[in-house]
Amino acid sequence: MTDDAIILIPARMGSSRLPGKPLADIAGLPMIVHVLNRAREADIGPVLVAAAEEAIAEAVRAAGGEAVLTDPALPSGSDRIAAALDAHDPRRRYGVVVNLQGDLPAMDPADIRHCAEALRRTGADIATLAAEIRDPEEIANPNVVKAVAPLDREPVAMATDFVRELPGDAEGPFFHHIGIYAYRRPALERFVSMPPSPRERERRLEQMRALDNGMTIAVARVAHAPFGVDAPEDLERARHILGHGT
Repeated sequence: MTDDAIILIPARMGSSRLPGKPLADIAGLPMIVHVLNRAREADIGPVLVAAAEEAIAEAVRAAGGEAVLTDPALPSGSDRIAAALDAHDPRRRYGVVVNLQGDLPAMDPADIRHCAEALRRTGADIATLAAEIRDPEEIANPNVVKAVAPLDREPVAMATDFVRELPGDAEGPFFHHIGIYAYRRPALERFVSMPPSPRERERRLEQMRALDNGMTIAVARVAHAPFGVDAPEDLERARHILGHGT
């Protein structure tokens, strides 16, 4: 890796299913600090938390991390990281921007590296990750987003679509999309400047905006999809895996 990559973690307190989740205790640490640590362990560049509230920024700084406060009204994590990057790096030192969701406390640091490497090794505007789905319930679950790309033939392939539900005659293998993105900086800036596309609104999938506007997304295959913390039962699972918090 070169020295122009930065990892940004968007975080806000206003989750509808688990309010305040960035500060939820897991093994004695706020969840956002676990994600910060996974990003640090990836060792591809500095890590910056794009915080919607001062309480998140304080928790990050207490753990020795850097945080930038952003407008709580920003509509998406992509908008949040773009605003934080603009404030943090006006001289444009960083040309590769990794957007790591703040609710992935068990993310494999090696997979963060794979995402950035996929961007560098392709001519894509954006790179992301996916893992093969082996559980039939996951295939049928509309909350599991599927990346459509020929990953059965290549370890890195270009996405043609992202879907929540598969047609009845679809043939596998199927791939679970993982919510991490590496952007070339001009691509991130272009992305957040565009309005949501019709398919983005219909599917509630932000990445459709990129495909619908002719941007390219490389997908790298990894072994396993990390679990996200979206609900109280996910938090209990995280506590079980990472250690029991209070």
